[in-house]
Amino acid sequence: MKSTKKITLCGLVAAISVMVMLTSYFPYLTYAIPAIAGLFMIVPLIECGVSWSFGTYIASAAIVFITGEMESKILYVMFLGYYPILKSLIEKINKQAVEWLIKLVCFNAAAIAFYYVSTILFSVSFDDFGEWGKYGALLFLALCNVVFVLYDIGISRVASYYIFSLHDKIKRIIK
Repeated sequence: MKSTKKITLCGLVAAISVMVMLTSYFPYLTYAIPAIAGLFMIVPLIECGVSWSFGTYIASAAIVFITGEMESKILYVMFLGYYPILKSLIEKINKQAVEWLIKLVCFNAAAIAFYYVSTILFSVSFDDFGEWGKYGALLFLALCNVVFVLYDIGISRVASYYIFSLHDKIKRIIK
């Protein structure tokens, strides 16, 4: 595929990700929207490669950082926007236990960093977890890990669907 077509495809994906992120202003979509927007990074990853998909993520993250809803854009920029790309790199190890360990370490590092950024920007503290205090925060993190594992599995399914159902069609369009 020629560079012009790669640029066009990546630009379209970045624009779609930004448009999806703009819907995060609707209530109750704060966490779901960045996860969905990140899924679009699968397209340049499969069609153009890792470097192009990281470029697409960087372009979309820069625009999202300017326009997005605060909490959603932090989630997108700090983890969910680039995770499908990172996942593809981690899965090249081909040792499932090691892969899951690395994925969970990356997720937990991002989740803890997100908590500390939220503490600064939104004045969130352990007190906000009620009488459970820091144990409530740990319980919340444990539940987030469960959701993350489901999200990881979902990314694999979306990528498989894309490869088997849409890849040839997209390839013909951008040929």
